[in-house]
Amino acid sequence: MSLAAWLWLLLGQGFFWRTDVRLPPRREPSSWPSVCVVVPARDEAAVLPDTLPSLLAQDYPGHAEVFLIDDGSSDGTGGLARELAKRHGGLPLTVHSPGEPPAGWTGKLWAVRHGIALARARAPEYLLLTDADIAHAPDSLRELVAAAHGGGFDLVSQMARLRVESVWERLVVPAFVYFFSQLYPFRWIAVKGSRTAAAAGGCMLLRADAAERARIPDAIRQAVIDDVALARAVKDGGGHIWLGLADRVDSVRPYPRLHDLWRMVSRSAYAQLRHNPLLLVATVLGLVLVYLAPSLALVTGLVTGDAMAMVVGGFAKLVMTVTYLPTLRYYRQPPWLALSLPVTAILYLLMTVDSAVQHYRGRGAAWKGRTYARPDAALEEQ
Repeated sequence: MSLAAWLWLLLGQGFFWRTDVRLPPRREPSSWPSVCVVVPARDEAAVLPDTLPSLLAQDYPGHAEVFLIDDGSSDGTGGLARELAKRHGGLPLTVHSPGEPPAGWTGKLWAVRHGIALARARAPEYLLLTDADIAHAPDSLRELVAAAHGGGFDLVSQMARLRVESVWERLVVPAFVYFFSQLYPFRWIAVKGSRTAAAAGGCMLLRADAAERARIPDAIRQAVIDDVALARAVKDGGGHIWLGLADRVDSVRPYPRLHDLWRMVSRSAYAQLRHNPLLLVATVLGLVLVYLAPSLALVTGLVTGDAMAMVVGGFAKLVMTVTYLPTLRYYRQPPWLALSLPVTAILYLLMTVDSAVQHYRGRGAAWKGRTYARPDAALEEQ
């Protein structure tokens, strides 16, 4: 069963393991459209000096400006942003704060709503939604707009290259991207009419009229996994979307300890399963079958002399290892780390179970001092 699953993943899951899905062919418009960049930020003073100047320094031929929405920061994020703008110059910057989100809204989406409302006064053709920990190459905005224009896309999203420096980052981060693309094969996302929809919240260029048609962000105001929900809303509204890996869009946020990565994954893992205990059980069994069974079968075969277990388990493990290599290469990591994928899968299994436990303890989806209820619970409170 595990070998059959791996053969399907290798050939039938949109070639998810390949890392060649980069920005589609670009075609520069004759007249560059106006763009407003919306950056929700909560307690981001530590990373802002490495990211905000890269946005202000965008080499964009049309009109562009940046709106940084300070989501109740306690570390001086807003003041630092103004200081960085004075020091570096570049695109115009507006810093504003919407106050605490009302019931039924996540803090980030409440900030995004406020930023989009400010941007709409400028009547932009595009909105670039990007996180405060994302650094952009100088031509990032230009390339995104040219890709959207050339392919007729309503949403172009790039999965920023995450930081991989600490031991735990090397073990967990590449697998995060590998598992994400397994759930949402990038090649399927760009197919019109397909059910697969996803985006990466760190970098999303969205046509303003598509956002209005999809009622972004009001329609997804309770979403914890807001980027996937946004992509789904745009696609359901008839929009054409694209997602791929980035070359020069990078996250600078460090995750030096396992605890930091654990929190990042567990805060939304059970939400990904729609808070459904049956889906949780199926996920745990699936992870054991797909990622652990090959190694167990291989070891059992070697110990007992069972040639069938050894061959089938070894071949399944070989397919697993080979499909992980492109992701490791993308992150410039040594090939031998592919052998650690079963260990990383165990970590993700435990993170997912912990996410469910925290949810039933009333501490699920906690992030930066806020805890979000299940969507149906939030509706009952209104």
